[in-house]
Amino acid sequence: MAMHEPELNLSSILTDVAREKGIEKRILVETMEAAIHKAAQAAFGQNRELEARFNDETGTIDLFQYMTVVEAVSEPEREIALEVARRHGLEAEVGEELGFQVFWHPRDAERARQQDKEYGDMLDMRQARSTFGRIAAQTAKQVLLQRVRDAERDLIYNEYKDRVGQLIRGMVRRFEKGHHLIVDLGRNIEGVLPSREQTPRETYRPGDRIVAFVKELDREARGPMIILSRSDPALVDKLFEAEVPEIYEGIVKIVGVAREPGSRSKIAVTTRDGDVDPVGACVGIKGSRVQAVVQELRGEKIDIVPWDRDPARYIINAIQPAEVNKVIVDEADHRMELVVPDEKLSLAIGRKGQNVRLASQLTGWKLDIISETKFKQMEEEALGAMREIEGLEEDLARVLYRLGFRALEEIAEAQVEELVPIQGVGTPEAAASLKERAETAMERLRHERIQAALAKPEPLTEREKLRFVRGVGMRTLQLLEEAGYRTVQDLEREDPDRLAIKTGLGIKKARLVQQGAIYFLTHESKEIESARARVGDSIPGSEPA
Repeated sequence: MAMHEPELNLSSILTDVAREKGIEKRILVETMEAAIHKAAQAAFGQNRELEARFNDETGTIDLFQYMTVVEAVSEPEREIALEVARRHGLEAEVGEELGFQVFWHPRDAERARQQDKEYGDMLDMRQARSTFGRIAAQTAKQVLLQRVRDAERDLIYNEYKDRVGQLIRGMVRRFEKGHHLIVDLGRNIEGVLPSREQTPRETYRPGDRIVAFVKELDREARGPMIILSRSDPALVDKLFEAEVPEIYEGIVKIVGVAREPGSRSKIAVTTRDGDVDPVGACVGIKGSRVQAVVQELRGEKIDIVPWDRDPARYIINAIQPAEVNKVIVDEADHRMELVVPDEKLSLAIGRKGQNVRLASQLTGWKLDIISETKFKQMEEEALGAMREIEGLEEDLARVLYRLGFRALEEIAEAQVEELVPIQGVGTPEAAASLKERAETAMERLRHERIQAALAKPEPLTEREKLRFVRGVGMRTLQLLEEAGYRTVQDLEREDPDRLAIKTGLGIKKARLVQQGAIYFLTHESKEIESARARVGDSIPGSEPA
């Protein structure tokens, strides 16, 4: 007696998959129906009106074709003539829709043959039916697997979307190409720690425990969608939140974090409670809390500084452990000069500029560190330049310097309203006169620089040429270079609005500088080159240009 392998019941399979993957059975059923319908249209033709319907009792997908009864057929795959329907013994009227079950499963082979015998010329499915079963099985399998994968990703997304920005613990599972780290987060869920989010000098082996920051969810990723980070500054923030109850409770707040991963971090803290020391709360008894964070970051140094509403005080705190003797604030350029003792200069700058760089990131200000000696030298140079202003008294020059006027162009470009309140100026007329005399001094010094350049045998540098442009003082030169303008030609061909935005000069000053550049290239540069050529010709032994 032959033994037949029992047929698989699709209903029980879908129930098991739904329970194992946490997906509603209804979704899987709809997916299978859609897959069989898609395969049927591929096999029997896109124009046929087909329907795939799950039969819960038999655990199979039944396929139906519908045809409309008409007088004259114009679409053979969707319509049946009334005469033909009656010839096959079907009682129907014009406009009525007839449904036929399409038998495609191997177990229904006899019923399929009987159907082809009775309605073969009408349904015209015999040729396609032979391959449909195989196509349907393959399509259904592929679609179901893809739907299960999509449903699993949807579940992971819904579970982890609220955990973005939080810490997560896992176990290193394996490495992938590109040095990406795959982390097991439990329950067969994996995250990825991309190489760009890893901290320099940290190494891991499969099986190591790891704490990471959930940076984002990438639903389009081909691999794990949970993107982790060990280099994000927010990791430091969240580690302190986990270690310091006062931060978790909102008594102490981390205002900012600046970080160079694996090397050093600075965090600024404040509190709403006057009885709480925010720095002390983060440090902990005998440094226990901060050391726990340092240990988790594999020895990364951490500076904890108090935040202050006063930007100057805040920056003095941020530059610790260096001392600051004086702070000069340039609000227009959002820049500060920090004057430190000569012996503390290297400490303030830090190794490869790290300390000042982190302090700048933390506070959002551009910082220049200068020594006391250099500051005094700069002061004398600035005062020397101010002495070029006709009739300017020494006391007024020092007052202007203390108030932040460091160059002739800053006085020349100041608003009259800014200068009037200054002791020694007093009236709008005196302020306007001071501005005019500063402009005259700038123009005189510019011509003196040009005359000095004529006697130089070596070629002029692009920086020297920029200094020959009317309206370009040392402050403007610095802003131009920081914005990427290195030659006079760069200024000539730039749009004035764009020049103003990139440099922060303001549209009026930007137009003045561009006009000066155009004038220099069309007039002064030619005169300079001609004069230099004559000087070269007059030097004994020199060759003609």
